[in-house]
Amino acid sequence: MRMLSVILTMMTSVAAAHAAVSHADFGKLPDGSPVTIYTLKSPQVEMRVMTFGARVVSITTPDRNGKQADVVLGYDKLEDYVKDNKTYFGVVPGRYANRVANGKFTLDGKEYQLSVNEGTNTLHGGKDGFDRRNWTGKEIPGGVEFTLVSPDGDQGFPGKLTAHVRYTLQGNKVAIHYSATTDKPTIVNLTNHTYFNLTGAGSGTILNEKMTIYADKMTPVDAKLIPTGELKPVAGTPFDFRKAETIGARINADDEQLKLGKGYDHNWVLNGKMGTLHPAARVQDPASGRVLEEETTEPGVQFYTGNFLDGSFSGPNGKYDFRTGLCLETQHYPDSPNHSSFPSTELKPGQTYSSETTWTFSVEK
Repeated sequence: MRMLSVILTMMTSVAAAHAAVSHADFGKLPDGSPVTIYTLKSPQVEMRVMTFGARVVSITTPDRNGKQADVVLGYDKLEDYVKDNKTYFGVVPGRYANRVANGKFTLDGKEYQLSVNEGTNTLHGGKDGFDRRNWTGKEIPGGVEFTLVSPDGDQGFPGKLTAHVRYTLQGNKVAIHYSATTDKPTIVNLTNHTYFNLTGAGSGTILNEKMTIYADKMTPVDAKLIPTGELKPVAGTPFDFRKAETIGARINADDEQLKLGKGYDHNWVLNGKMGTLHPAARVQDPASGRVLEEETTEPGVQFYTGNFLDGSFSGPNGKYDFRTGLCLETQHYPDSPNHSSFPSTELKPGQTYSSETTWTFSVEK
């Protein structure tokens, strides 16, 4: 019956027109580089993305009563993004999203040492990852394409990597397409690190939102949040979101994995076929009626409940406190280069890395 419930005018036909696209200056970085912000607007959704970090700045959608709200955590000034090197609000992290144990991996018999920025780990590409770069942007039909060239040896990664991220909007659906090529064997794992709060950014915690994750297994972690290599069934654990469950219902359960992550900060092994679009997650907010459905071609999704937000950062609508945003980072598994049983993240010359994720917004009464 849920699928037959009232879905407001946000639902559009496949033939819906591309979004209107415009751009404007968004300030300058400390080195003087200009940052451009792009606005993608359809009758249902307005989305803003910018060149610094190739990041999502805002997504505005209506609730069940038609009231508009920004459902993405972020800032209204470039300076705040520059100062914030902790949260990764809205960015495309890289060259390897998530964690690499001890900042090391071996490829073709050679060990590479990456820059480390989380204890002994490399997190989201290292100290100067793709999130701190000013990408080149250009308008495309219904969206924008960002491009970044990462030189050979960047943060310790081998090969000159040319990466592209496309954001397009059609009706109520955002599509993100990632691609990359290299001139030497390397590893790559791109995602988007947007924090969602479907009640509205700055409106409080996400603990009352209902989550579905289409996965029978997850990858447990050790004390450094590095996968152990096991694929653990979620059945009978607080990680079972195969049916919609309130996020806060079990987040403080007496569970070792939850204690290690200070909540949910884990990778789920998605049931769908890697390389083809399949459901990853669904979030429904009882307060507003907003629904977010995520599909991806990736084998995993990192569900993170904002456990390290502490109120030290504020947006236009208030402070971003503990668990006031959630991330659904579609990706290959963390530390895959060090686990031969995980899907490979190696990219060779002549190959093209390609990945797609979609976010569809709707409303339930």
